[in-house]
Amino acid sequence: MTGHPARPAAQTERRNGVIVGACVAFVVGMVGMAYAAVPLYDMFCKVTGYNGTTKRVEQASDTILDKTIRVTFDANTSGDLPWRFTPVVREISPKIGETVQVEFKAKNMADVPTTGQAVFNVTPMQGGAYFNKVQCFCFTETTLQPGEELEMPVVFFVDPEIVKAAETKDIGTLTLSYTFYARQPSKPVAALKPKDGTVPDRKL
Repeated sequence: MTGHPARPAAQTERRNGVIVGACVAFVVGMVGMAYAAVPLYDMFCKVTGYNGTTKRVEQASDTILDKTIRVTFDANTSGDLPWRFTPVVREISPKIGETVQVEFKAKNMADVPTTGQAVFNVTPMQGGAYFNKVQCFCFTETTLQPGEELEMPVVFFVDPEIVKAAETKDIGTLTLSYTFYARQPSKPVAALKPKDGTVPDRKL
């Protein structure tokens, strides 16, 4: 009889421990999901064109319609990047499905090397899913030396499916907009050293 009162107390402690463990696991899981949300959302936008994000494709269109669409270009830089950044042409009117190339110019106005990377979107937003990029300077970061000016190409086409969807069939103009932000240049991976700490001889 003397040992029975302790049993409910032990069960209560175990139950409380399970509850606490479940709460901790829930909090950790929510934190992990918060960190994963941004890259997953970015990936989702690039695949679907959601929120005006253009789609990246590996090959050009094989269907060209006998209908044109007006495409205008917008270029911006963040306040911490001392670049002059402009489109070479402000607008074009390609056929829908036609693969075209346009150029942007960037010039480093600083007296030191600077690195930037562009983010982009298309308006109206529902048109982003049909704006397909084959090549773009925005896929990688760009480093410019003091006073250096660079022409940067964008190769794209507007998917012919844009004329079939109810929400996009009446779109007559798409605007491709870029904003360059300052970045720290990526560092190359350091050369591996032998386990004994010595540096291998280089042969000239």
